Amino acid sequence: MKDVLLKSPLQGRLIALCEVHDPAFASEAMGRGAAVTEPKGEVTSPFDGTVTVLFPTKHAIGLLGDDGTEVLIHIGLDTVKLDGKHFEAHVEQGWRVSAGQLLIRFDAEAIQAAGYDTTTPIVVTNAANYGDITVQLGEDAVVSKSAEEETPTEETVSVYADLPAEERVCREILDHIGGLENIRAAEHCATRLRLILNDKSKIDEKAVENIDGVKGQFFAAAQYQIILGTGFVNKVYDVLMQMDNSLAGGGKEAAYEEMTLAQKISRTFGDVFVPIIPVLVATGLFMGLRGMFQNLGTEFSPHLLTLSQILTDTAFAFLPALVCWSTMKKFGGTPVIGIVLGLMLVAPQLPNAYAIAAGEAEPIYMNILGLSVPVVGYQGSVLPALVLGILAAKWQAYLKRIVPDVIDLIVTPFLTLLVGMVVGLLIVGPVMHTLEIAVFGAVRAFLELPYGIGGFIVGALHQVIVVSGIHHVFNALEIQLLASTGRDAFNAIITGAIVAQGGAALAVAMRTKNIKKKALYISSAIPAFLGITEPAIFGINLRFMRPFIYGLAGGACAGAAASLMQLAGTGMGVTVLPGTLLYMDRLPEYLLVNIIGFSVAFGMTFTMFDPKE
Repeated sequence: MKDVLLKSPLQGRLIALCEVHDPAFASEAMGRGAAVTEPKGEVTSPFDGTVTVLFPTKHAIGLLGDDGTEVLIHIGLDTVKLDGKHFEAHVEQGWRVSAGQLLIRFDAEAIQAAGYDTTTPIVVTNAANYGDITVQLGEDAVVSKSAEEETPTEETVSVYADLPAEERVCREILDHIGGLENIRAAEHCATRLRLILNDKSKIDEKAVENIDGVKGQFFAAAQYQIILGTGFVNKVYDVLMQMDNSLAGGGKEAAYEEMTLAQKISRTFGDVFVPIIPVLVATGLFMGLRGMFQNLGTEFSPHLLTLSQILTDTAFAFLPALVCWSTMKKFGGTPVIGIVLGLMLVAPQLPNAYAIAAGEAEPIYMNILGLSVPVVGYQGSVLPALVLGILAAKWQAYLKRIVPDVIDLIVTPFLTLLVGMVVGLLIVGPVMHTLEIAVFGAVRAFLELPYGIGGFIVGALHQVIVVSGIHHVFNALEIQLLASTGRDAFNAIITGAIVAQGGAALAVAMRTKNIKKKALYISSAIPAFLGITEPAIFGINLRFMRPFIYGLAGGACAGAAASLMQLAGTGMGVTVLPGTLLYMDRLPEYLLVNIIGFSVAFGMTFTMFDPKE
């Protein structure tokens, strides 16, 4: 049956009919719809149609829409007893009216002073001919379900309806996951509540998804993740912590225990490199802005150019210090020792790696046990600092166990730095740098395969890898690409994959007739255009599967286009709309890649997928 959408004929606060203090309306015996409390004093026509009945007391009016919808608007409860006092009709029975045309004015304050409730029901009297009936007032909407559908879910009837939204959602989640006692640990990110559960079988996934305020749910990285949206997730988490703050912390450790080997490796890469990314994002944005001004013909003075180079080059010149610091912190070592070890890898006394690559300097060769070992600086390197940080953290932990406390403050840092420097410069550095050159050389060759093949494959599979939870390994790749080439071709490929998932989700929203679901789907799709695909993927595309596949197709086409045009960004960490600042020197090509990803995914989903399926 056809659904009905009515714009509210009154301004005020929209409520469900079941909240009206009149059994005839609350039981929907008069028809299905909604009601407006605290009305502003004017009734306008919700559509083009005809006035079928105007009561002599002017407290109620019946309309027939051009589409056959019959609507009754009843101003106040029992107001027929006022005998027309405080009401003024601006139309007559039988008149043609247009949407928005004034029908009746009334004095709400005078009616209330006379002792009457001004709550105004708006009902479709021939509701049996229709499916869902939605009354919309501004951004609010009340949906009256067809009697042929299932019994109302927790989304429409909740024992926690009178509580604040964040407390209601928290309690409803607990009801459907086995309660507080089933949670081992809890944390949250920007959009998701992340729970480690004792017994997954207690989850009622369908009921969780039906909670008003929940945009989706899924398992990833050994965590039960519930998508709530930015800002709101913090409030729900705070309510949970008020119930039991012992659940805070330990989420990462508990999740780590249940991960696969691939997920553990990915999580370790993420924990090491994610804290560094904001600095590299800022550096990339600085490079993009400088490139934009230079493309516009701006000439920098030598001193201003030097200042801009300080902004753009410092992070990469001292990248090993950042990586070693973060690694030591991750593995339980002293972070400041990690910083010093990382700085030793790029000490000014060592031949600069960039100068060696340019043929302007030679390595220092040291004879170790008959082997000639090159000693160089590792500016822009990732793997030597990563491995050195892990080894140094383990070595320091060992020293703390055997060194007496009375001399620990002196001996442990001394031996950690001494052994770390020797091992880092003479063993770890040369070995890992050689491996790094081989691995990232192979990756670059794959991305640069002819005819855009590499970009096509990466664009098609990137969001599948995101769903698997092992996408953090790409952080190291992107950092190395930026450090070695100054550009990030991987970012250019995946931006099309990200916008494609947003396009597929938006197409689902456009094909959905249910107003409440449409609004939910649109709000889930929007973050994808800011580079965050989880709400779109887990809230929409994966639930229907085919939109997710069409999104992968869009990502593949966009990735191939990015590879063919040899597009690369000046930084990493931001994509789609925020990512434009990384491509100011090649903005038309960047926009084209995003348009291709969006258009393919949106077009395929809109034409080949029906939400009713």
